[in-house]
Amino acid sequence: MEVGVLSALQTTAFLLIGLPAGVWVDRMRRRRVMLVSDLARFLLLACIPLAAEVGLLSIGLMFAIALLVGMAQVFNDVADQTYLPELVGTGQLTDGNSKLEIVRSGSFMSGPAVGGALVQLLGAPRTLFATALGALASVLFLSTIKVPDKPPAVTQRTPLLRGIGEGLSYLWRDRLLRMLAVSTVAGNLCTSAVLGLSVLFLAQVVKLPPSTIGLLLMSGGIGGLIGGFTGSWLSRRYGTARMTWLAVILGSPFGLLLPMTQADWRVVCFAITSIALTWSATLLNVGQVTYRQTVTPEHLLGRVNASVRFMTWGIMPLGALLGGILAQQIGVRQALWTIMAARLLTFVPLLFSPLPRMRDFTETQARS
Repeated sequence: MEVGVLSALQTTAFLLIGLPAGVWVDRMRRRRVMLVSDLARFLLLACIPLAAEVGLLSIGLMFAIALLVGMAQVFNDVADQTYLPELVGTGQLTDGNSKLEIVRSGSFMSGPAVGGALVQLLGAPRTLFATALGALASVLFLSTIKVPDKPPAVTQRTPLLRGIGEGLSYLWRDRLLRMLAVSTVAGNLCTSAVLGLSVLFLAQVVKLPPSTIGLLLMSGGIGGLIGGFTGSWLSRRYGTARMTWLAVILGSPFGLLLPMTQADWRVVCFAITSIALTWSATLLNVGQVTYRQTVTPEHLLGRVNASVRFMTWGIMPLGALLGGILAQQIGVRQALWTIMAARLLTFVPLLFSPLPRMRDFTETQARS
């Protein structure tokens, strides 16, 4: 249950400040927001090994840091997706988003493997200092961008609630944006439940050592890399809309392999699931983010991005808690079977959108 709460707190911030963050980001320079949020993450994460060294580390402190780091991440993510169109033209958004996914997946692939080894050598608290250094490195790299940080597109400051309503209203009126968000909400509900249980499942149920767990968690990065490298090619070959639709349909069935994982040759079931689901998620993210950045007016982009994040990430604390409760009631493996079976239905909302009938997102901007 504590694992579920800790996992939930990392995304609770999207519920608490997700919508106001969009209004504030639209009023500020985007790169500056990213710099400040990364610096805050560095300082917060560095507190964990320091507290451990002086004997003050507790689950309560971990809960507090997880929530505060999540708040910094809210601003970083909203500004991130709003900043890219300033750096590249509209015609390069798919390629730009694909390359960003390659970078994210590459770091995700190497991080767990290194982390698993460092946990065995140094212990978990000291290993978290590497994550803090990652946030500091992000500050340094962002500082080297030579393109001027554009002033905010919003010149008049509207009341906070009105600004939030404008972002939500734009999202709701676009039927494709709306259904993509609903489908992602359903997928993230299941995914967050699985992520909250994965390490517990591999360590206590399958009984694997930390180094092996790190390698298995690394496999998800492989799927992300494949998705990032193939995203631009698939969008050119089959169309961005078809790429997004097929990714959702083809990826989910592989989730049923995950509960079959055992401490023998069947350990590959976890790796195959991770590769397939992260490949699917990467292509879905590339497609829907590109569409959102293309159709949304610049002065609304921060609020629309925040509205989507509020929905799609705000559901994750509930998923993590539900996963923990379900596992406590029926067992971890049985909970994973239930969650992955439910995940098969995440494509249903997209049947009520124009997506299955489209080749490219440029064909129509369907409104309801």
